[in-house]
Amino acid sequence: MTATSCIGRGLTQTLSALRAQRCGLVRCAFRDLVLDTWIGEVDVVDDEAIDADLREFNCRNNRLAQLALAEDGFVDAVDAAIERWGRRRVGVFLGTSTAGMLRTEWAFRHRDAVSGQLPADFVYAATHSPYSLTEFVRRKLRLEGPALAVSSACSSSAKVFASAQRMVDSGLIDAAVVGGVDSLCATTLYGFKSLGLLAEECCRPFSDDRAGISIGEAAAYLLLERISDPLGDDTVLLLGVGESSDAYHMSSPHPEGLGARLAMERALHAAGLNPQDIDYINLHGTGTIANDSAEANAIAHVFGAATPCSSTKGATGHTLGAAGALEAVICVLAIKNALMPSGPSAGRRDDTMTIDYLSQNQHGKVSTVLSNAFGFGGSNCSLIFGRPT
Repeated sequence: MTATSCIGRGLTQTLSALRAQRCGLVRCAFRDLVLDTWIGEVDVVDDEAIDADLREFNCRNNRLAQLALAEDGFVDAVDAAIERWGRRRVGVFLGTSTAGMLRTEWAFRHRDAVSGQLPADFVYAATHSPYSLTEFVRRKLRLEGPALAVSSACSSSAKVFASAQRMVDSGLIDAAVVGGVDSLCATTLYGFKSLGLLAEECCRPFSDDRAGISIGEAAAYLLLERISDPLGDDTVLLLGVGESSDAYHMSSPHPEGLGARLAMERALHAAGLNPQDIDYINLHGTGTIANDSAEANAIAHVFGAATPCSSTKGATGHTLGAAGALEAVICVLAIKNALMPSGPSAGRRDDTMTIDYLSQNQHGKVSTVLSNAFGFGGSNCSLIFGRPT
């Protein structure tokens, strides 16, 4: 696995930031946007050059995707999977919400003044289309198995785990590259501003003074493979996936967290686990009044107040379509490093929420972790990772 975000390129930098409870957010100075907010920008993306044979895919999202692929020996791991299973037996399942929308914004700014025609070098299918990300990564990795893109807002790159699992279980593939990439653009930032959800300071999930989200960008990938014996000492398993679609509102969660509860309960059922078997929960935790309250209600209903939980979005910002995959990587790091990351300290907790929210990192054995990702329209997904028993 590998991840690149505003807290670091690759696992070493990411883990170091989590251990230090370091925030990667900065004041928004992205392009020519005028917004009073903080963002999680990966500052080297514009310096990345797309490979010459893939130049039609040139956009910020795919440059970020390529940048992350170069870390942690991920390409070598995929090559090894190809040797084991064959190119047609390795799928690609990636999530994104806006894909190359920044490129489309550029194209509309550069329309012909008379005809309104978009620039000739603007290629929608290879940049803005959600599948452009999947096709780009598929070509980069020289894979020939089933491939798809999931675009379900902030649950996108969590739901790809379910897609991959179904493909493996059906016998169509033996391994899958799963993950997500989302990059900054004006539509996202001004869009959340228009919804009244953008914080003017760094986001403070589950704090009593929380005021909204901070938008970030990230790329994260994990290589899933069919279980084979013997399992290595470093193995982490995808134990269960739970999905729900409550469709309560276009952008607001069910106030009691009904869809979130269903997703978590289904993940536990799929894993054959009870709530008390979960050591740590990585919350969706966006930092908005409604989302944090609804998720806390759902956690309290399913787990009570005994399970340690936290949101790491105070460090990375909300990376939207990449959040599920980024936080899946963080969950596996938690298991491998006996770490429950709390994220940056963010003031006093909201004591109206009866959950065990971590204000500081905790260290100790972490065997089983649940991760939540909830999207607009009530598209919810919970993932459970754990050590073999």
